[in-house]
Amino acid sequence: MGVWDKSDGLKKIRLGRILSIATLLISVAALVLALKKPQPVAPRQTPAAIAANAQSFQTKVSQLEQARDQGQTGSEVRLTADEIGAAIAQANGAMSAQGKVPSSVAAPADTSAATALGSVDPSKLGEPIISFEGDIVRGQFVTEVAGKQTYVTVAGHLGSKGGYATFEPTEFKVGDLQVPVSLVNDALQKKMLEQQDRLKLPDFVSDVRVENGQLVVKQK
Repeated sequence: MGVWDKSDGLKKIRLGRILSIATLLISVAALVLALKKPQPVAPRQTPAAIAANAQSFQTKVSQLEQARDQGQTGSEVRLTADEIGAAIAQANGAMSAQGKVPSSVAAPADTSAATALGSVDPSKLGEPIISFEGDIVRGQFVTEVAGKQTYVTVAGHLGSKGGYATFEPTEFKVGDLQVPVSLVNDALQKKMLEQQDRLKLPDFVSDVRVENGQLVVKQK
């Protein structure tokens, strides 16, 4: 039998303590980052801006419907993030006024992205802030995780397939904590499949995509 080296034993004990302390510090840091309020992906709009941008959104969508009614095909409209955000805000306000879902907890169409972490309740998602950058759409939501107000930020590529909107994430954050997309993508795609009826495109729309910082909606 070998002789036990007391100095080696002490070194191992010290190393174990250091690793335990490091693990604890990393865990605390991760928790703090997860609960920290991140930089907003876009500024909040004023009520006047919401009204103007929501009207612009409706006008552009009506152009596609008119093109269909006139027998045209392949028409496109380009929507800004402000127009999309205003339309969501106005729709949520209308639902609240009708006594359905308060705007403070109304869930937007792509809440599946935020529910990829199982502890996020889609019914408690706040009104999103949306921005477009290049071909990337980025959304930020406020929700509750373990009773704490938490910000969820998700970004990725928006597209369409078989008459339904698709989303491929490139970024996922809880607070200021970056979560590897590989850890949430399977859950995200499963949740989107469960809510597929909410992702169905209007009958007169053939494709959606983000291009040059705008949402391009193409008519059939």
